[in-house]
Amino acid sequence: MQSEVTVRLSADQEYRVDLSSAEALDHETARRWLDEQFTSLDCEPLRASGKVLLADKVLVVARAAGPALLGDATWLRDFGRAATAALARPVVRVDVPSMAVSY
Repeated sequence: MQSEVTVRLSADQEYRVDLSSAEALDHETARRWLDEQFTSLDCEPLRASGKVLLADKVLVVARAAGPALLGDATWLRDFGRAATAALARPVVRVDVPSMAVSY
């Protein structure tokens, strides 16, 4: 089955990881990994209420990671595994300029 994550930072800057051969994470492990990254990258909630949806967390972690972390193949693979498992979708597209996550 096809499994991949694409993160678009700008019109000419996109990162893609093919996860077809990667070991899947369970939902809780993926959620914890995203929580750890959210904290370590000093991310802020998108919503004024402070509520952080999983899709929001994927988006702000990708934005905070920027080219430095997204350019690291190991980190990108871990991010992709966590994003697909947390969102329960095999294909995830994160569009940072549009602030959108699509499946």
